[in-house]
This record gives sequence, structure tokens and C-alpha cells, in this order.
Amino acid sequence: MRRTDGREASPTMTGYACESKGCPADTPLPLKNKAVIGMQTILSFVIVLSILVFIHELGHFLFAKRAGILVREFAIGFGPKIFSRWKGETLYSIRALPLGGFVRMAGEDPEIVELQTGSEVAVELDDQERVTGLFFPTHPKYQSLPVKGKVTAMDLEKDLFVRLETEDGRSLLYDVHPQAFLYRDQKEKTQIAPLDRQFSSKTLGQRALTILAGPVFNIVLAAVLFMVLVKLTGVESKVIHDVVPGSPAAEAGLKSGDVIRAVNGQSIRDGDDLREKVQQSQGQPMLVTVQRGDQVFQTKVKPIWNPQIKQYLMNVRLEQQPATATEVVVKGAKETVMWTDRIFEGFGQLITGKIGIQALGGPVQIASITGQAAEAGLLALIRWTALLSLYLGVFNLLPIPALDGSRLVFIGLEALRGKPVDPNKESMVHFVGFALLMVLMLAVTYNDIMKVFFSQR
Repeated sequence: MRRTDGREASPTMTGYACESKGCPADTPLPLKNKAVIGMQTILSFVIVLSILVFIHELGHFLFAKRAGILVREFAIGFGPKIFSRWKGETLYSIRALPLGGFVRMAGEDPEIVELQTGSEVAVELDDQERVTGLFFPTHPKYQSLPVKGKVTAMDLEKDLFVRLETEDGRSLLYDVHPQAFLYRDQKEKTQIAPLDRQFSSKTLGQRALTILAGPVFNIVLAAVLFMVLVKLTGVESKVIHDVVPGSPAAEAGLKSGDVIRAVNGQSIRDGDDLREKVQQSQGQPMLVTVQRGDQVFQTKVKPIWNPQIKQYLMNVRLEQQPATATEVVVKGAKETVMWTDRIFEGFGQLITGKIGIQALGGPVQIASITGQAAEAGLLALIRWTALLSLYLGVFNLLPIPALDGSRLVFIGLEALRGKPVDPNKESMVHFVGFALLMVLMLAVTYNDIMKVFFSQR
């Protein structure tokens, strides 16, 4: 979800570029009140969201593997599986609802042991007589295995053994391989999770990094995409491309082709430098040094305040020039920081009641904007994907139950208390938080449908 008011939906606003209907083509598309979400919109939305979810879950996955945690499943989407494949000890799946994803780690929540004493099983052994598979009677392979019995004792986490009582009364004791599987049927199997492979057994640092990696990967992706945009579009030079009629710049006599050399005696390096000087003026007249052909002169410009974007403006648009490698990195990082600040500002306004739930946008509205961005071209789609990735990363760091930020809070509490919070209580907190988020999502989705399909211009 994200705000959809004018300012937060204006990713290319420079702070001194025009904000009128005559803005350049690379300014953001206005949100359509009535959007026909066709196949292109749906496909664009699914692809963009799947990429963002994949990157997020990849962060969790890689750091879990690095810590030695058993990752049971890497899933894109929720609901029924439409595709799944085992590779090593992890099930990789794509599910029917492309609205998220998850990495299921052993021991992140209390482990559910499917095998109980009294269960009838058949065992498969390796060449060292260790159990590598325990098959329930519902599995087709059960009848073909020679060793069967009733489980009388077992430990699949610490000592790794199973004791069986056969039909003829014999008691058989076997060691269990640390990567053994439980087979319910041909489609369903579960790898056992010894304590040293469980999330809860890892150090505070390993667990924190595993949880933190997901949001951080999204933030890094956003920064990379902003850098790609800088590389593709270049950076603003000191040369004026055009001037908005009737603007402070026009009243000061500035024209297309003028080169801004200095402001108040301080030299200007590029567009970012000019932006900074304009904001520092606080609306007071600035002495601008301008070169026009062979002529150099000075003129006074008094920036005006734009309440929509909360910045002072000269209302000029500067020409673009190719970006150096350093400019690509610096500019991309600045864009990331700027939009992170705006996201937190939006959260703050939501908490204080300055904006209401009506200002939030959910899946339907995000899909609509994604479709518009795709129609506008590659640059618009890259920018929108960067903003969504940044929002996903920042939002997941908030201490809201069921989000990564909440799990980090519980790890922090464990560090302060010297002992973990009861896993069942933590799971309940996350469950309640998830339920509340789903209620909020339903409310926001209703708002989306009303705004996208039924609002009047």
C-alpha cells in the first residue's frame, strides 16, 4: 500500500522543475480515476510484484542458508501451489495468489512433529543403517519396504533416533540421518530439522541478519534501479532547457540556452547544486550569475513556495547530460534517501491523522498505476518499480506484528532479557497482526475499487 496523493505519486519532481500541465514528458503520470485493468496491466503488475517479492525472499533465503538454517520452502505467492519443485532440501513453489511470498524456515515458528509414538511407519536405510526416510502407510512405497513397525520412541531433533516395534514383537533401534525425510504420500514430504538446523537455535546476530536481509535487499534493489535511471537519463546540467512563462525565472529574464554559473557568488556545478541553493534561499531574492553566449550578467530571482511539493521553485527545466560513474552512484543514493524520507513522512501523517485511510492505495490501485507506467515506457516502469521496492523494504521494517520489523523487535527483546519470548506467544502476536493487516487490506482494496472504477473526474 502507498499514498496516491499528488506529491508522493510524483517521483520525478525536481524541486525547481515546472509543476504545470506543460511539464516535460518524463514527469509522472496522473492517477486515472477510471482505469481499465486489461491484460497488460495485470501482467505488468504480476511481473513487477513477483520480482520485488523474489528479491525480498532471496535476502531471507541467502542469509538463512549462510547461517545453516534449514529452509523448507521458497514460495512466490500465497494459496494453492500451481508449480513446485524440490531442489536439495528446499521446495521451490509458485502459488496461485501473486500478492506476496515467503521463505519457510525450520524453527522460525514452533516445529510441528508429524511423527508421533504409536505411528505405523516403514523405514528406508542407507549403507550405514541410518534411517533416511520414514514412510507412512498412505505412501505407495510403504508396502515395498522390508522394515516396518510401530514407533515406540523417537527423537528427531537432538539424539536423532527412532525405535520400532515390529509385528513379530522385535524392538529395533535406528539412528536417523540428520537430513532424513518423512513421507506422507507421493506429493508431500517433510525433512526433519535437528536443533542445529533450526532458526531458533542460531545466534541473535544470525537471526537478526536473516530477518533484516529481506527488507534490505528491497532497499538495495531500489537504489540500483534509481542508479539505472540516472545512467539512462543522465543528470541535469547548468544549461536551461526551458522556462515556465510568468515564473520567477521568466520575470528575471532567464531564457532557454542560458548557463547558470553562480548563485549569490557561489559557483554551480550541476542541477542538484542549483536545487540546494534554491532551497537555501528560503524565498529570498537570489543573485544569479548567467552566461548567454559570450555575455555574462547577473539578475535577481525570487523563488516561490509550492505547497504541494513543499519546495521553493524557480520554474526552469535544465538540460540533461551523460552521467559519470560517480554521478550515477551518488545521484541514485540521493534519490533513495529522498524517497525514504517521504515514505516516513507519509507514515507519520497517517499516524497523526493528517491523512486518512482513504489516501492509501492497495493492490488494485498499485496494479492500475503499474499498468499506466508500463504504457508510458521503460523509464516510467523502472522508476515505479524502484519506488515500490523501496516502499516494500521500508514498510517491512516497521514494528508491526507479522512484519519483519516485529520479528526484529522480538529478537531485540531476547537480547535485553537474556532469554527468548515464549514462541507460542510470539506466534500469536504475529497471527493477530497478520489478521489485522488482512482487514486493513480489505478496507484499502474496497477504497481502490471505488477510486479506480467508480470515481468521477
